[in-house]
Amino acid sequence: MRILVLSINYWPEETGIAPVVTSRCEYLASRGHEVTVCTTMPYYPQWRVNERYRGWFWRRETRKGVEILRSWAWIPSRLSALKRILFEASFLAGNLIRTISAQKPDLLFVVSPPLGLALTAKLLRRVWRISYVYDVMDLQPDAALELGMLRSGALLRALYRLEKSAYENASFVSTLTEGMRQRIISKSIPENKVTLFALGADEDLFLVHRGVDGDPFRRHYGLEGKFIVVHSGNMGVKQGLDVILDAAELTRNHPTIVYLLVGDGATRGELETRVAARNLRNVRFLPVLAGDQFFEMLAAADISLITQQASVADIVFPSKTATLMSAGCPLVASVNPNSEVARVVRESGAGIVVPPEKPQPLLDAITNLLNDPRRLAEMSAAGRHYARQHWDERITLARMESELIEVVQSTKHQASPTAITGVSPDVTAIKP
Repeated sequence: MRILVLSINYWPEETGIAPVVTSRCEYLASRGHEVTVCTTMPYYPQWRVNERYRGWFWRRETRKGVEILRSWAWIPSRLSALKRILFEASFLAGNLIRTISAQKPDLLFVVSPPLGLALTAKLLRRVWRISYVYDVMDLQPDAALELGMLRSGALLRALYRLEKSAYENASFVSTLTEGMRQRIISKSIPENKVTLFALGADEDLFLVHRGVDGDPFRRHYGLEGKFIVVHSGNMGVKQGLDVILDAAELTRNHPTIVYLLVGDGATRGELETRVAARNLRNVRFLPVLAGDQFFEMLAAADISLITQQASVADIVFPSKTATLMSAGCPLVASVNPNSEVARVVRESGAGIVVPPEKPQPLLDAITNLLNDPRRLAEMSAAGRHYARQHWDERITLARMESELIEVVQSTKHQASPTAITGVSPDVTAIKP
């Protein structure tokens, strides 16, 4: 089948939505499907266009059998609600032009956010007379409200109407977790219309040897003999990373604990300023790591942190949860106790859940684990076991492919002369 994917994030971005979308597209291409992705120039999480792509308005690439059609978007250096709206509007405009230039597909696969891609999906559905699948990575209107990025009003009501329309016009809606699925169903969407496309864990993650594989990383950054506490990935508002700085201040004189903030994002500059102002020498920032160095970091980390603001519950599920657990990283999750992350960490036994935005419970969990290597090993094994059961990409990707094929076959059946008229296509209908 021919699949056209609309996604604001794609390879070579290393964090967030991009690795998930990239893995899915490359899997489908490896299975013999024709896959085209319409996206923008890579910019995330740094919020700067990758140097290789600067100065381009349009660009076409092919990677691992996937055709990538890129269009320009305005990337703000500092985010605000208004700048995000302008950024997404510029992306939607360029993406629509790029999409129309593509060959008509059998199926449209739309990745949200941004929510505005629902407008593109509805237009193409009508023009091309095809179905679309609406894949929800982030419940954007709920997140904007619960994180205080938007207040109740006309704009938020319009976003919710658009969201409802996107769900209703899709052949089906997919999302990452059962908590997110139930949130979508609660918006008066039929239960049988909302499915799970779970995260897929790269097989190489299960091969990471904790400890020994991390020795090169420790030597490179002068971390021999240190107890390494890592937060890796996007540094944004939802992550609530101030709690790590507060915990670091409480342990500023501890001889072995060091905190690594690895990655980039909208709040990294502010975090660096606060660390410098507080003279936190036990906090270090590293850039986004890729390839072997990323795997070495996973092997070296004694504890990996997942932090979220208290208001974040089931509106998002960070993909790094699957990555960290597949690599056997013991977790401390400073998150809403009712969140999907908290549920998974508790159910799997992969780590400890502590209240969000409270440094003392976070610190207590870290220091208790510092002196309990046996428990760290048990958490590592439990996380890997859970990840293998729930996120083995050989299973999750095959299920996704099967459901997409079913949509295409159903659409073709409905469009066939037999389905429409009840007359065999071999029989000529004669007007009276």
